Amino acid sequence: MKLILAPMEGLTDPIMRDVLTHVGSFDWCVTEFIRVTDSLLPEHVYDSYCPELKNGGKTAAGTPVHVQFLGNNPEMLAANAVRAVELGAPAIDLNFGCPAKTVNRHRGGSVLLDEPDVVHILVKAVRDAVPAHIPVSAKMRLGYLDENHTMDNAHAIEDAGANWLTVHARTKADGYTPPAYWEKIRPIREALKINVIANGEIWNYQHAKTCQIQSGCEDLMLGRGAVTTPDLTQCIRQKSDHALLSWQDLVELQIRFLNGPSKTEIGMVGRYKQWLGMMSKAYPEAKQLWDEVKRIKVLEDVILQLQHSLER
Repeated sequence: MKLILAPMEGLTDPIMRDVLTHVGSFDWCVTEFIRVTDSLLPEHVYDSYCPELKNGGKTAAGTPVHVQFLGNNPEMLAANAVRAVELGAPAIDLNFGCPAKTVNRHRGGSVLLDEPDVVHILVKAVRDAVPAHIPVSAKMRLGYLDENHTMDNAHAIEDAGANWLTVHARTKADGYTPPAYWEKIRPIREALKINVIANGEIWNYQHAKTCQIQSGCEDLMLGRGAVTTPDLTQCIRQKSDHALLSWQDLVELQIRFLNGPSKTEIGMVGRYKQWLGMMSKAYPEAKQLWDEVKRIKVLEDVILQLQHSLER
């Protein structure tokens, strides 16, 4: 069983990948999508989205980081994929799942699922451009507004030469509203020869187990569940319904996060509060801490409150 950390814009950035792979046993991570339009992106863009490229394409914990692109220009997607590989990317992923209106309006992400022929062209362009030993994968939803093209898109991606496919078990229209329809991945899994990875609404071990049964997929991609419960991979691998990390361990992890690189202090504090708010769903200590730091704007004061939480 492989467990993968999902690409989530504004959430699984380099700092979050660092802390989650520090405690989690992920097989690999995927970057937030890098938008490609009509040009070859400068190196500093890759440094920003995937600083791990300067560490052999791995996090500090040694977890590989695959670079994800989003766009509709086959030539430029191919050229940027080649650039990413030259810079050290161990694999390339293509985004056909983003539901954001601004992205879809510019014909990127999940809106392309209404055009399976275009999906095929984009995947094939990248597959043909990068060296054969570099995996190329794609991530899709069940569809855009409906599921009329689900199988067409899956076959288009496989026929274009993708090494595997990750399926988020909802349409764009479904957004992130529960449930995820894991059972709808099964026909894809049964029809394709390449590996299919299931994604969506996996918050605990029981969800993971049920998803595997319903989808027929052995491998899972974990998103918000892994951010909310940082040791979710261990819980799944050890078949535990309860978080295994102690609050003390989690405090050390949060301090590692807060000491990570950030453009601004207020930006780091905001990011931390976002994460703490998510963790409060799983840890009562996080809920209490959230109430104490929600109005604090100084990083040093946040760390102080975090350390005080160990004294309760």
